[in-house]
Amino acid sequence: MKKNGFFAMIGRMKYITRWGLMRNTLRESLSEHSFETAVVAHALAVIGRDVYGVDIDPGQIAAAALFHDAPEILTGDLPTPVKYNNPEILHAYRSVEAGASESLLSMLPDELAPTYSVLFSFEVDRPEFYRYVKAADKISAYIKCVEERKSGNREFELAEEQLRRSIESMDMPEVRYYVEHFMSSYELTLDKLQQEE
Repeated sequence: MKKNGFFAMIGRMKYITRWGLMRNTLRESLSEHSFETAVVAHALAVIGRDVYGVDIDPGQIAAAALFHDAPEILTGDLPTPVKYNNPEILHAYRSVEAGASESLLSMLPDELAPTYSVLFSFEVDRPEFYRYVKAADKISAYIKCVEERKSGNREFELAEEQLRRSIESMDMPEVRYYVEHFMSSYELTLDKLQQEE
């Protein structure tokens, strides 16, 4: 593989569509999801650091979030009900994802690969930090469900309920803080968001 194709491949995230089994009012690309996940992960890490005194680098968390689904460039987005319905499928998919990560990282010059390899291995190497990315991933999916409901699409009702329960069950004060302070704003229209309180 070419040692200069990594960033061009990352740029192809915009062609991967999420929520393939659902009728979408607004289609969401992997690129859009990764950006939103990175914004939320950064916010969670800032809350952790500035409100709860956690020794964490929000920039590092945001960077890991930008690449958290990068293997899907090569694998596509496997719908959650398919991925988690069968342990054998999940195990096989994790193996395919690991191979896709290796393929992507092999497209970097040797001197850059170690830095990006760290971002791709956060889940295993830094689980205490990766939980911020995982929480942000769920919040991003929840936001998508809220936006679909606001658009009158009932297709996402069950997913929204399941994600809300999953988020509420997380043992992370940063998540509770984000939900309490920011989630209600996603229900507002542009005009109401711009109104002064």
